Amino acid sequence: MKFPLFSPAQIELFFLVFIRVSAIVVMLPILGDRTTPVRTKAGLSLLIAILVVPLLKMPAGVSEDVLSLGMKMGGELLIGVILGFAGRLLFEAIQMAGQLIGFQMGFAIVNIIDPITSKQVSIIAEFQYLLAGLLFLAIDGHHLLLQAVSESYAVVPVLGFHWTGALIQTIVDLTREMFVISMKISAPIVVALVFANIGLGLVARTVPQINIFIVGFPLQIAIGLLGIGLTVSIFLHVTTGMFSGLSGQIALLLKSM
Repeated sequence: MKFPLFSPAQIELFFLVFIRVSAIVVMLPILGDRTTPVRTKAGLSLLIAILVVPLLKMPAGVSEDVLSLGMKMGGELLIGVILGFAGRLLFEAIQMAGQLIGFQMGFAIVNIIDPITSKQVSIIAEFQYLLAGLLFLAIDGHHLLLQAVSESYAVVPVLGFHWTGALIQTIVDLTREMFVISMKISAPIVVALVFANIGLGLVARTVPQINIFIVGFPLQIAIGLLGIGLTVSIFLHVTTGMFSGLSGQIALLLKSM
């Protein structure tokens, strides 16, 4: 039995593709989380690379030194990190909204360890993150990000990465959009809690005999939980539109490269 012989150019092409695919998979929400086994990530990256390589053209030449090969690998790594970063920003916006709501409810000291990031986050932030993750899988958002792997080679071929001013501006715009999304999600509940605090302050001034701390803390929790329940439809609408627009953001990033 004869094994197929691969040329140095074919081997280099495979490793360049594998690096870009691996960076995207590691940065992906859900699939790239720390709770996903490393073998699963490596196997998925290897499978996608094997499927993509036959569709690509061979590089112009093989790298003769370590420096040139390292620069090529760095460019492919940056492409994968930037594309995965665009999807990761959406979930960071959702967690930020949960942090704002939890802080306003008085849950600033009621934190838990997030197994994905190993950081202390609010209970509300973790709840919204898990809910957004389920919605992301329900609308096949992970398929969209995996599809971006193959589409990235149509726009930015192997060794075609260029760090441009338009790319930096696009990343800044996506980061700014993260804060806008977090405010959209948290605004109804935060506003209701602010008005509740104003009302409690007026009661404390007019009727000083009432211990406002005993009354105010459970009232804020009740208003916050009620607001979360009433605004679930708004949360689902905003997050669904956000995930649906992810393909356009990825296309914009690829064009700016």
